[in-house]
Amino acid sequence: MRGNDEGAMRRRDVLAAGAVAGSAALLGGAGLSGTAVAADGAGESAAEPVTVITPSDKRYPDVVRGWNQRWVASPEKVCLAETTAQVTRVVQQAVSAGKRLTVRGGGHCWEDFVFNPEVRVILDMTKMNRVYHDPEMNAIAVEAGAELLNVYERMYRTWGVVVPAGMCFQVGAGGHVSGGGWGLLCRPLGLVVDHLHGVEVVTVDADGVARAKVATRDPKGPHHDLWWAHTGGGGGNFGVITRFWFRSPGARGTDPAALLPQPPAEVLLSAISWPWQQMTKERFRRLVKNFGDWHAKHLGSGTPNDNLVSMLSLNHKSNGYIGLVTQADAAAPGAAKVLNDFLAAVTAGLGIEHQPLSVHMGELPAMPEFVKPRKMPWLQAARYLGTTNPTLNDPSLNGDFKSAYYRTAMPDPHIDRFYQQLTRDDAGNSTASVMLSSFGGKVNAVAPDATAAPHRKAAYKAAWMIWWTDRADEATCLKWIREFFHGVYAETGGVPVPNEVTDGCYVNYPDIDLSDPAYNKSNVPWYTLYYKDGYPRLQRVKAKYDPHDVFRHRQSVQLPKS
Repeated sequence: MRGNDEGAMRRRDVLAAGAVAGSAALLGGAGLSGTAVAADGAGESAAEPVTVITPSDKRYPDVVRGWNQRWVASPEKVCLAETTAQVTRVVQQAVSAGKRLTVRGGGHCWEDFVFNPEVRVILDMTKMNRVYHDPEMNAIAVEAGAELLNVYERMYRTWGVVVPAGMCFQVGAGGHVSGGGWGLLCRPLGLVVDHLHGVEVVTVDADGVARAKVATRDPKGPHHDLWWAHTGGGGGNFGVITRFWFRSPGARGTDPAALLPQPPAEVLLSAISWPWQQMTKERFRRLVKNFGDWHAKHLGSGTPNDNLVSMLSLNHKSNGYIGLVTQADAAAPGAAKVLNDFLAAVTAGLGIEHQPLSVHMGELPAMPEFVKPRKMPWLQAARYLGTTNPTLNDPSLNGDFKSAYYRTAMPDPHIDRFYQQLTRDDAGNSTASVMLSSFGGKVNAVAPDATAAPHRKAAYKAAWMIWWTDRADEATCLKWIREFFHGVYAETGGVPVPNEVTDGCYVNYPDIDLSDPAYNKSNVPWYTLYYKDGYPRLQRVKAKYDPHDVFRHRQSVQLPKS
């Protein structure tokens, strides 16, 4: 890992020396129980001690792991902060002591970027979970540890507004937003970062002192580049995110109800499936091509099709079925026709009737009651899809994941590889699947360089996933997903390089294999797959705000080479 790179000792000495001047004020001369005042306007008092959990505490086994049970850490302590000032003190103490620190938001990182053998201090943000109107910023503030369903509940019940963030209810805002943030409202409303007005980040400056900085969308602001880096640059790269402020571009006035978009009052939900027993290779090819072709044709924004988002779950045949879940704005003009036309386009020429979605598949629950589209209030639909997720609610699972963006309908050689891997008799894991999900619409209306989320020309994305509970099954599961993913892109070096067909990978679905030359044999590095042409700018932000590489993991933004 990069924590062992040349110069680590020199970096530690510089940080420890530079922290001396700030330590007394930041640590209050009493470690984690002192008084602190965060810099750059955060300003609150933090006289209350930070909750610290050590190995002797019975809570320890629960706080040294996240959702993916593959990764379990053994830090000296886990610190649960509640204010920006407390975060600043925890960071400063770790820096002064030369301790490796990582940050847990919702705990949903798919790799070991938080929970790994080298971490000595974990800063747990789950107690920083408030959602409130901030009149000084004229925006809705969301603390980094807030879980997405709580964000939706608070925003919608209080002000009738929403941010178009993810589907899974337990995901924390910090990592999700900073990685760009896909969700079921992406086509009508864009990505969550398209509504990000500001972000507060605790960074470690060149003098080794931890300071909180507020960065905003204002291009004339002193930390605008830090704001930009958090619109798709990923978590764990530049500092500790403590809170976001959301206000849509062009929003007017001071009424909180007018600062962000409103979600649909009601949505139409459809859930259908097709049995693998009737899914020939030709039918499979037609289904996948139809799905991709619809999204490629409706990539641009400004039509009624913006109001529809869909997920096609291509499951291993041991699951028994392939499923399609679609959500549309029920109040939009011609909503039923938009949905019916989409379903007709996806099923055109398939030659078999669809059935109820009667078994869970990947991250989707069984939804047999939606074989005929049904209306639901938006918040109830968000709760339903987010909380009935069968894998999200199973705390015993280990998993591995991969991703790709597509700009066109999937080419036949790719589809044939999908079919081959999904029908293998020697890989009978019913959780194994690839989810194709909608992109485009309002996502496409934003320039690729306006934020650090560069995949604005993608029509849909693919997410590989497989889970297991027995450690003895890990090698078999990893073999399947690796052979599948890297085999699909064999002609481009084993990865979905940015070209006229594919468009790289999603940083919020991190995949360490992209850094391994045994799997990525292209001349396109992992950071180009995630960030495309934006990576050099991210490196410049890194050099400015984290010059000593305090915040790092196995795929963190690297300091520029001198």
